[in-house]
Amino acid sequence: MTLTIVPLTFPKANAVIGAIHRHHAPLPGGFAWYCVGVVANSELVGAAIAGRPTNRNNDDGFTVEVLRVATDGTPNAPSALLGACARAAHAIGASRIITYTLDSESGVSLRGAGWAKEADGIQTWWHHQGTRVAAVQRDHFDARKTRWAKHFRAATEYRNSFTPSPSAFPQPPMFPEDER
Repeated sequence: MTLTIVPLTFPKANAVIGAIHRHHAPLPGGFAWYCVGVVANSELVGAAIAGRPTNRNNDDGFTVEVLRVATDGTPNAPSALLGACARAAHAIGASRIITYTLDSESGVSLRGAGWAKEADGIQTWWHHQGTRVAAVQRDHFDARKTRWAKHFRAATEYRNSFTPSPSAFPQPPMFPEDER
């Protein structure tokens, strides 16, 4: 069976995630940078969503996180999706790509796509003492996680001299009386 990677819109990828992911709900908007699907026998059998890292410690501007991966069980589909996400991250100049699994999951698809275990036994932020409360409590919030990564190169530091000054984009007055 031939697997083909295809681009997906965020709503299409999220629909796949919502329909077949084992424990995650669809991703809220604002995090996704790109989405890919995998097709077998002319049928979409899985999707992956990659984007901005959810943990601020990994949000360095050079790291991409695979936020969701879900397939219908088609052999090698998860590895194909993870490989496609890694190739896309490399192509846009990322220094690494990461994702998380539950400690109870084997990570065989990640190993098959050339990823390496970076840390395990990670406890999620849902357990810290603070004011944030999950909108919907899910069983996997209590499970420890494993972080997987694929490194490409060292991050390229650069100076951004293209930051516009506030006067570069003047805002129209909000109220007509402000024009006086």
